[in-house]
Amino acid sequence: MGTEEDSVEQAAIARRERLRALKTAQELLNTPDEGSAQVDDKTNDEDEDGKENNLNMKFRNYVPQAKELLEGKLAPPVLPKFEDPVAAAPPPSEKEDPFLNIAPKKPNWDLRRDVQKKLDKLERRTQKAIYKLMEEQEKEKLLADEGGSSVED
Repeated sequence: MGTEEDSVEQAAIARRERLRALKTAQELLNTPDEGSAQVDDKTNDEDEDGKENNLNMKFRNYVPQAKELLEGKLAPPVLPKFEDPVAAAPPPSEKEDPFLNIAPKKPNWDLRRDVQKKLDKLERRTQKAIYKLMEEQEKEKLLADEGGSSVED
């Protein structure tokens, strides 16, 4: 069991060394003109316990209770004012019923289309019946004129 703990500690030490090497490389890339002695001083900020003296924590939503951490409290972000484009546009002055444009001009157009053949047939019969009635009225009128003219003489 002791070998597992030793291997875990060795892995932690190796990781710590890799992180230090990465940090120094990053600082060298950021400040290439400065001497290497200053970079070494920055990496020795750690105590023997492995804790850093310089804490760089930033708190956006959390208010820390420790006074040392209050410096890391960030101000809430300032949001830009939202302007609603729909509310900014003036409403249309005319209110039209949207169903007027959808509905057909004549509500019975489909009925007329379906029974048009029957209507045409009835129209012909109606015209024939009216013609027959007119002929009968003319005959009666002629008979009345002929019969009435002979009585008057």
